[in-house]
Amino acid sequence: MLTVVIQAGGTSSRMGEDKALKPFLGRPLIQRVIERLTPIADEMIVTTNRPADYEFLNMRLVADLKPGRGALGGLYTAIASAAFPFVAVVACDMPFASPMLIEGARRLMVEEEADVVIVKTEAGYEPFHALYRRETCLPAIESAMDADQWKVIAWFPQVKTRALSSVEIKSLDPSGLCFWNLNTPEEFLEAERRASEQ
Repeated sequence: MLTVVIQAGGTSSRMGEDKALKPFLGRPLIQRVIERLTPIADEMIVTTNRPADYEFLNMRLVADLKPGRGALGGLYTAIASAAFPFVAVVACDMPFASPMLIEGARRLMVEEEADVVIVKTEAGYEPFHALYRRETCLPAIESAMDADQWKVIAWFPQVKTRALSSVEIKSLDPSGLCFWNLNTPEEFLEAERRASEQ
């Protein structure tokens, strides 16, 4: 059973406006992300500290449970709010978010009894398009926050983390676009162009 959490908590400083609500091919970007992932979700949640802006989605909206704790606090909120044991956390600004990659991650999580299934590139981990096991990740994140740690992956040594290989990523996300998050108006235009070609 899978909860999908879309995180719409960022400041969008480089965009100059709320990325999640910016029109993408004629509708708010967050709507595209939700529609891509709805088919695999048993539960769908949006985390936001501006719920009034997202009421039009008619979905469960959750504000930060630990305000002021940055990205780690946002991840805690996502996992703590989930009703189901497997929690996919995805940023709202990823127009090519991949249901196939999340499904593949869930299979691995079950087969290998992993607590986190995540992609690691040269730039580091991708915690906002990853899968978490609620039961083990929640206490590990809480202990990291209690120890005043702020890095979003500070708690990884406490759990069994399974990084996807480049071969696995390519088979699950052949386009190679699922981790592309949009930060500038130029990236928006380029992503719209690519999406309209698909």
